[in-house]
Amino acid sequence: MVGKLAFLVGGTHSGCGKTTLALALMAAFKARGMRVQPFKVGPDFIDPGFHTQITGMASRNLDGWMLGRDYNQRLFRRLLEQADMAIVEGVMGLFDGYDGLTESGSSAEMAKWLGLPVILVVDARSMARSAAALVYGFRHFDPGLKFAGIIFNQLGGEGHLDYLKEAMSATLPELPVLGGIPREEPIRIPERHLGLVTADEITIDPEWEQNLAGLVERYVDLDLILRLAEYGQGRGSHAPAEESVRVKMESPLIIAVARDAAFCFYYPDNFELLSQAGAEIRFFSPVAGESFPEDSAGLYLGGGYPELYAEDLSAQKHFLAAIRGAISRGMPIYAECGGLMVLSRFIDTLEGKRHPMAGVLPFGTRMLQRRKALGYTEVVLQESSLLGEKGLVIRGHEFHYSEIVEEETNPALTFAYRIRGRKFGNDRPEGYTVGSALASYVHLHWGSAPEAPVSFVRQCREYRATVK
Repeated sequence: MVGKLAFLVGGTHSGCGKTTLALALMAAFKARGMRVQPFKVGPDFIDPGFHTQITGMASRNLDGWMLGRDYNQRLFRRLLEQADMAIVEGVMGLFDGYDGLTESGSSAEMAKWLGLPVILVVDARSMARSAAALVYGFRHFDPGLKFAGIIFNQLGGEGHLDYLKEAMSATLPELPVLGGIPREEPIRIPERHLGLVTADEITIDPEWEQNLAGLVERYVDLDLILRLAEYGQGRGSHAPAEESVRVKMESPLIIAVARDAAFCFYYPDNFELLSQAGAEIRFFSPVAGESFPEDSAGLYLGGGYPELYAEDLSAQKHFLAAIRGAISRGMPIYAECGGLMVLSRFIDTLEGKRHPMAGVLPFGTRMLQRRKALGYTEVVLQESSLLGEKGLVIRGHEFHYSEIVEEETNPALTFAYRIRGRKFGNDRPEGYTVGSALASYVHLHWGSAPEAPVSFVRQCREYRATVK
């Protein structure tokens, strides 16, 4: 891929500033007239939304645990071919991933798979020569990893940066210090209980974006980054480009997808896989008072922040009644996390208010002050279901601040999944099935099991044939 540029922005730990700096680098290179393709390592729905707003190109997730090496390499190469540069934002600390024994799911693993040099972001607040010792450890922890340079963050001033450069030149003279960001810089991204405010809720104004670009133009050597980021020499660079394969169907069918500020957590890959299986995606906004098209053959309710819009959603009587009617007719409905909450009897908010929902599932949900679940999840289908045949394994993750409450006995409720336990957990049932609806707290990435979207589309097509 002659003339392409690419690098990964990694950090020493979560909260070191890599998201802000990744966004700033995207804004700066875009301001220089480059087409920047953004990526995010790990199961994240929030950062990619900001990437997309900054660059104007849809950000995509890369993941070494949920997805195979070949899948990641093909996706990366296909999208880089349409851009001048790829900027990959890492996840957590550079070597953090699925467990403490392997590099699975880590930013370091992805950088090696794709052949990317790493720009390491180091929070140097209250550190001087010790920062060089920290970088030395990161530099030598994995000899197979290529580093482009270091950006120090949270600096006390120019003198602080000079001190750090001295320590680096004495210890790691071959590793460039690309710049340093003073701690008084006021650029911050708003936060919420799931991490950051979603990009669906705010619009990045031009001034904020210009400030981001100006931040690294002033304090980072962008020209040096351009010289260090030439792509094409890494092990991942020679993977064949991904080919889009569409299942041949006699005609497309409509799968409606709720998409707005309440339903905003989706992997774009899942939409692509549905389309390749023969579906035509139609988006609608329940918060705005819209319901899914009457000729829909299936419904997909993703995660997001339904608790923040619980009053609005509860008032959408037509939408909630349409869900109940669709299930009574046998329409396939797939719901994740926030979608599960809307299919339940009610949502209890942190303010103590109860808002009735669709009432399809025999329980309600309650918001909590603290996170209920976080981490990678692997599900095994217990029986044939909406997403495939018994025994199919699909990978994803959980991340929610709500829990199930006031469960009612309902013999029609069955479990589609069994979640495989990790080192610190046991196997447990999940995937609540009532009639033609499948709801779960797990956000599944169908790239881990492409049979799942094919199965969903097939059952939507079978449903449509029965109502014609």
